[in-house]
Amino acid sequence: MCIGIPMRVVAAAEFVAQCERHGAISSISLLLVGPQPSGTHVLTHLGSAIRVLDAEEARAIDDALAGLAEASEGRAFERLFADLVYRAPELPPHLRTE
Repeated sequence: MCIGIPMRVVAAAEFVAQCERHGAISSISLLLVGPQPSGTHVLTHLGSAIRVLDAEEARAIDDALAGLAEASEGRAFERLFADLVYRAPELPPHLRTE
C-alpha cells in the first residue's frame, strides 16, 4: 500500500522545499508539482511532492492517518472520521442513476 503524507512548505527553492509535519522538517522534491510558496500544503510520497492540497484536504488526510494509528493501537478513533461517521452514505456521482 502506498501512503501519501500531507506536509506544509516552510521554505522553498525552485525544485526543492523544506516541508514540515508535526514539527519534523524534511527536504522534499518539487519536480512533479513545480515551485510552491511557503505555506502551501502538499501531498508527499517517498520524498517528492505529488500533489498540491488545500488546507482542509491536508487536515482530512492527516486526521485519517491519525485515525489509522489510533485504531491499530486499540484506541477510539471515530472523532477523526467525523466527516464519514456522522453523515448518510452516498454514491459517487458517476454511480447515481437519477
